[in-house]
Amino acid sequence: MNTSANTFSFKAIFLDFKEITKAGLAISVLFSSIAGYLLGFDQNNPFQWSVLVMLAIGGYCMVGASNAFNQVIEKDLDRLMDRTKNRPVPSGRMSSNVALVVASLLTIVGLTLLYMINPKTAMFGAISIFLYTSVYTPLKTMTSLSVFVGAFPGAIPFMLGWVAATGSFGIEAGTLFLIQFFWQFPHFWAIGWFLYEDYEKAGFFMLPTGKKDRGTALQVILYTVWLVIASLLPTLGFTGKLFISPVAGVLVFLLGMWMLFYSVRLYKLRTTKSARTLMLVSVLYITLLQLIYIFDKFLR
Repeated sequence: MNTSANTFSFKAIFLDFKEITKAGLAISVLFSSIAGYLLGFDQNNPFQWSVLVMLAIGGYCMVGASNAFNQVIEKDLDRLMDRTKNRPVPSGRMSSNVALVVASLLTIVGLTLLYMINPKTAMFGAISIFLYTSVYTPLKTMTSLSVFVGAFPGAIPFMLGWVAATGSFGIEAGTLFLIQFFWQFPHFWAIGWFLYEDYEKAGFFMLPTGKKDRGTALQVILYTVWLVIASLLPTLGFTGKLFISPVAGVLVFLLGMWMLFYSVRLYKLRTTKSARTLMLVSVLYITLLQLIYIFDKFLR
């Protein structure tokens, strides 16, 4: 009985840890950092497994800490929404103090590991945690501009990998940042659309016009266009060491047209289903884009 109870307790703790760090989101963000690292290393900055492992663990800790702090700050609001009311803190399974300890430990471990890679990587990691918890989180109940602010920490992981590989921030890392920055808008506005009623319960302002209307859908299209343009910049030859071949450029363009199609579809239909579909397409877009960039580097 004791063994069963201990096993159950360990499983419950593990599941709560996954929930408070948003493991699914953290892993997807981590993939972006690893993609940036694979694009960044070269003969002058050779591949190192130790750096990749520290980036992976440190990156997860960085995202996990941000999410844990966020859930402590928003615990009362999370209780109002169906999708968040069963999280560890708002449900009462984990106290705010314990969650704060977890978040603090993740911050210390994460930034220490990132600093061991190089100071710039740790600096950007710290900026990401600060912006997410201290600026983006409180702004969510004040203004729809919170999405703009949140796009900055959300865009850091892709370029963080490049900085980890090279120890420098230049046009290459800036381009990776720009791509993921513009990607944030159609992705999170699609989420804000199909979860509009749930967000409304907590008073979160996620859509640019505050409504599920043509104005919001039009901005989704415009930012998707900017995303496609940013994604094609490495084909033009002025993004330093970050460049992709014409074949990869065609694939990226087609990928962009695919996402643009579903952005226009949201504008035409303005339904929950079309917004949910766009969200899923946006996740596939950024994943496939990064894979195209990586495969192009190693195959050309």
